[in-house]
Amino acid sequence: MTPSEPSLPAPAPATHGSGHETTIPASGPPATTAPRTPRRLAALAQALDTVLPTTVPTGETTTPTPLMGLPTGIRTLDDALGGLQPGRFYLVAAAPGAGSSLIATAAARTSALDQHQPVLYAASGLTRADIAARIVAAHLPVDYRRLRAGRLTPTEQDDTAALHHHLASAPLYIDDGTDLTTDAIAESVPDLPGLALVVVDRLQTAEDPRLPLSGPVRITDAAQALAHLARTHELPVLAAVDTDDPHLIAALSLDITITLTRDADQIHATITERDLGPQATLTLHADLAHARITDATNPYASPITPTPAPQTPPPAATPHTSAQTPQEAPTSPTPDRTPTEPAPTAHTAAPRRSSPRRTAPPPPEGGYANRDYSYFTGMITRAVDEALHDHDGDVTAATEALVKKAVPNAMALFEATRVGGNYEHTVYPETLEFLRKKSKDGADEIWEGRHNWTNTRLMDALQNGTHPPITVNALDTNASFLSAFKTHLPIGALIHDPNGGFDPKRSGIYRLPTRPTWHHPHLPDPIGNRREDGPVLLDDATIRLLIRCARLGLCEAPHITERWTSGASEGLLEKFRRVLTEARTNAIEADDTLTVEYIKAMYSKFTSTIGESSVNRDIRRPDWMHIIRSQAFANLWYKSHRAHSNGLTVVRVRGTDELHVAGDWRTVFTEGRLTTQMKQKDQYPLPRKSAR
Repeated sequence: MTPSEPSLPAPAPATHGSGHETTIPASGPPATTAPRTPRRLAALAQALDTVLPTTVPTGETTTPTPLMGLPTGIRTLDDALGGLQPGRFYLVAAAPGAGSSLIATAAARTSALDQHQPVLYAASGLTRADIAARIVAAHLPVDYRRLRAGRLTPTEQDDTAALHHHLASAPLYIDDGTDLTTDAIAESVPDLPGLALVVVDRLQTAEDPRLPLSGPVRITDAAQALAHLARTHELPVLAAVDTDDPHLIAALSLDITITLTRDADQIHATITERDLGPQATLTLHADLAHARITDATNPYASPITPTPAPQTPPPAATPHTSAQTPQEAPTSPTPDRTPTEPAPTAHTAAPRRSSPRRTAPPPPEGGYANRDYSYFTGMITRAVDEALHDHDGDVTAATEALVKKAVPNAMALFEATRVGGNYEHTVYPETLEFLRKKSKDGADEIWEGRHNWTNTRLMDALQNGTHPPITVNALDTNASFLSAFKTHLPIGALIHDPNGGFDPKRSGIYRLPTRPTWHHPHLPDPIGNRREDGPVLLDDATIRLLIRCARLGLCEAPHITERWTSGASEGLLEKFRRVLTEARTNAIEADDTLTVEYIKAMYSKFTSTIGESSVNRDIRRPDWMHIIRSQAFANLWYKSHRAHSNGLTVVRVRGTDELHVAGDWRTVFTEGRLTTQMKQKDQYPLPRKSAR
């Protein structure tokens, strides 16, 4: 070895807290070459003393303090991860509504409020108001929907006021700019001295030109940039992504991935580490009423299940069973759920108290659709009993009182039925301009398929005597708006797609360049009698009706040039609908007209006030209102088509519930007062005899 080639120094002895970094001098370069910057290498000792016991001079063995990262506030998750470790990037992957964003909020809330550590919250697609509301609802806790609607009780208002100073002093910094990029996030890191955690909520898989952190290609780049940010700044970085697509997640090849799947109020989390594969599966609790995820409420369940290496291939799945993979946790029996306090957290800033709305216990099997909804129908029964008691049994006065309470009571029932739902719908999305009323009593720009149709060809034939006289039966559809609750509703805010087209998994508003033409005089036009030139805006229910008509060969498929949609679910109002239907059926069988009128007021006022109404401040979804009403019109069209296809003559169609036909209608429809039945309101001859 020549003097120009110095030997590498031996690693320095491990000294706790010394940094353990050894500088390796560069080999002697030629005089004409600039010396390179020495790389900083760490001796093995500095890594060992964080994971292995050390021996002190007395000969006693001590257990090292592990490198415990920042807590997420969810004990079972922290136990599995060892907290959020510096220098590591954590991706929380879940389908919309499965809880990835709530994990991000929990980590930020716990670090900033409980640990008093500075946190940068990069919000993409969320606003600072969204984040603040989730933090308040989870930390107090208080009902999230009533908090957003401004309907807290006086006690809750006092509690939030007491919490305000504590929250306001927390070192939580929110960036909700629309131009949020990973470069912007990285630029903010040096501006926050002592920064302990970066949270990114969220990476969006659907491409949105207004959101830089959206689209498969851009979120792949973003994930890699965030992983680099974590390593270079020795910070834990946690990001939520709105998909659980295994192919996309695997392609990202990240440090730690936490994949969430939701089953009612249970969330199953699989922790996967790059190069090592799945490490553990956890069972967590979805406390959506308080916008948070907590530890599993069953104290006897083992929430963490290590994922063993597979010994034998799993059995093939059958139509009635699924293969148990090594990544899946064994399914434990579901405990009886009763209205209880949410699982406690380690820290709280205000005294806990019972929330006025609790998780409803799952009733035993039976009743509507093999489910017993007595807990929910009991809410209706109690309201009726209280009204009768308050008005000394006066049915008229009790009915008037219940109708006045129909909106808040319907919203309370709706919220109760949404607990444990598969999706967390957006309550107050931004109202698009064409969904705004142009005046207080005016209308917006959405064209509903409202019916006011008469079979003019038949009427002309009756008048000129070329058709024999007929007897017309005026039929009435029962609870048309209630039945229309079974429809595809957009879950989140509507996103604009200038390319148009139709996706059955999405719902919203669609622009057509012109009004579709209709050439069938014996059937009502599926989009009503309105006649205007130029483009039209139709909602999802009307578009699906037009597509159905096209498949029946009755018209061309709608040509959609633009759309404003969100992911859709046909089940958002389904439990609500079933509860009201069961209660209405029971009331009809008991000849309880008071309850029938009360339920009618609940579903009809729910429909009419979820748009722009000062009467209902719990929700603002004019898109839902249009879709529900159009679904009612569509349901009536389907009945008219059914009547025509079975040999009846369709004479008139009015509104959402009025169908006039000639012929033996009882061979086509079942007579009665239930939602699946029709009743006859009137019978009259055509042509009508002129008065002498």
